[in-house]
Amino acid sequence: MVKVLTACGNGMGSSMVIKMKVEKALRELGVTDVQSASCSVGEAKGLAAGYDIVVASNHLIKELEGRTKGHLVGLDNLMDDNEIKAKLGEVL
Repeated sequence: MVKVLTACGNGMGSSMVIKMKVEKALRELGVTDVQSASCSVGEAKGLAAGYDIVVASNHLIKELEGRTKGHLVGLDNLMDDNEIKAKLGEVL
């Protein structure tokens, strides 16, 4: 199982949208056993250690460095399915 956490500035809409896009990209990459959650970057600081992959925008990812033994994935464009799939493919 791959555990994925998506985070945004305040944990509202965009982290949920990223979560759905990440789940779709992982399915396309052949990963079907996924546990995912979304939250704010503030919450992610405390939760990141429990996840294999943490996804956030590039301007927020630095706040999460050193908080997980898993992979941090920073996105330039949170809505770009191709970027999400490519960057997840790099860490799988």
